[in-house]
Amino acid sequence: MLDPNRLFPADGRARAIAQHLYQDIKDLPIISPHGHTDPQWYAENNYFPDAAELFLMPDHYIFRMLYSQGIPMEDMGVPRVDGGPVETDKRKIWRLFAEHFYLFRGTPSALWLAHVFHEVFGIDKPLGPETADHYFDYITDTLQTDAYRPRSLMDRFNIEVIATTEGATDPLTHHKSLSGSAWAKRVITTFRPDDVVDPERKDFLENIETLAMLTGEDTHSWSGYLGALRQRRADFRACGATATDHGHPTAATADLSAAAAEALFHECLEGNVGAEKAELFRAQMITEMAKMSIDDGMILQIHAGARRNYNQDVFARFGSDKGADIPSQTNFVDGLKPLLDRYGNEPALSMIAFTLDEDTYSRELAPLAGHFPCLKLGPPWWFFDSPEGMIRYRERVTETAGFYNTVGFNDDTRAFLSIPARHDVARRMDCRFLGTLIAEGRMTEEAGAELAHDLTYRLAKESYNLCD
Repeated sequence: MLDPNRLFPADGRARAIAQHLYQDIKDLPIISPHGHTDPQWYAENNYFPDAAELFLMPDHYIFRMLYSQGIPMEDMGVPRVDGGPVETDKRKIWRLFAEHFYLFRGTPSALWLAHVFHEVFGIDKPLGPETADHYFDYITDTLQTDAYRPRSLMDRFNIEVIATTEGATDPLTHHKSLSGSAWAKRVITTFRPDDVVDPERKDFLENIETLAMLTGEDTHSWSGYLGALRQRRADFRACGATATDHGHPTAATADLSAAAAEALFHECLEGNVGAEKAELFRAQMITEMAKMSIDDGMILQIHAGARRNYNQDVFARFGSDKGADIPSQTNFVDGLKPLLDRYGNEPALSMIAFTLDEDTYSRELAPLAGHFPCLKLGPPWWFFDSPEGMIRYRERVTETAGFYNTVGFNDDTRAFLSIPARHDVARRMDCRFLGTLIAEGRMTEEAGAELAHDLTYRLAKESYNLCD
């Protein structure tokens, strides 16, 4: 059974205040403005196939933990790039997960999964080797009922709007199929052009050709390339997008002259740029995207500080997003300066910065967001989407940036069923933080109640231009 007071302060007075705040906001609609769930789920509204396919296949948090304990990816059913043999028996894969579920003790994954098992499926037995088959059969059978189709679960979870994330070369087929329906306003896309702005990707040149086919632009010319990106942004906005997303290794930006940018672009097309020039091109493209955001009003999100696919053997055998990404140091003060010098005082620019380098919260990001009107701070992301990470975040940014230079919570997940669990954790932790401030006499209960509502609901809607 889930403890109703989980994550609240141990101190009696602060706990009572946190409980009161939480009761007022726990049932507010979920705003999920940034994530990676599959738009096909909502467009086709088919039944999810089985427990393993839904819980394990999309969740790199699970792959990462099991692999760290020496369990081969093949045994988890992760497809190999070369098409080689992997385990395909979903029940066997689920049993393997259940046998090792104890590994997640103390992690946010354990909190999320416990919430889903109990609140979504009503299971009141612990998951382990003895209950693995019961879980698999019950969940798989339940998923074949209409109440567990994606749209029904969207309603049950009270998800007001959810954003998926697609690359610049995505045809947006599933989003277009929702056009004209009420679901088109609830399931929107996000424009992520990494596939056509990162010359270090193996498919970069191929993607440039695809971009040309999608837009009719000459993407081998600098002006045509930029025109194609503007056109794709318009296509995404037609499918509800209000934001772009950029998953770059660092926060580097650049402000090259038009001639220098064009020359660098042609070097990238020739396929012979090294790491330094590739970084410079990505940096320039963030600044180009900022200019386009000023023109079309899309929010610019920068997710920096991830060394992606760090384990090259895993990447070679299984591809990306398999739990082998690692946080790295990120310099936002120097990195963002060219962009901020150029556009940082433009009223029409809205940026949201995320980091995997926690040290930058108090030293760099909070002071920057506490000054530049264009810049807001995204919530604790990925490795820090945890109770401890959320507390560290609030402690490090609030004194300099306040609450209103942050954007509420977003779950940034591929695991659909965990969305209400993740938002519940965030709501509890915000109430815990506010309850402590109130108990210490640093804030009134009235202010805390208003803040709890804003952090849960209003800030996310306003920061991502989702207000009607």
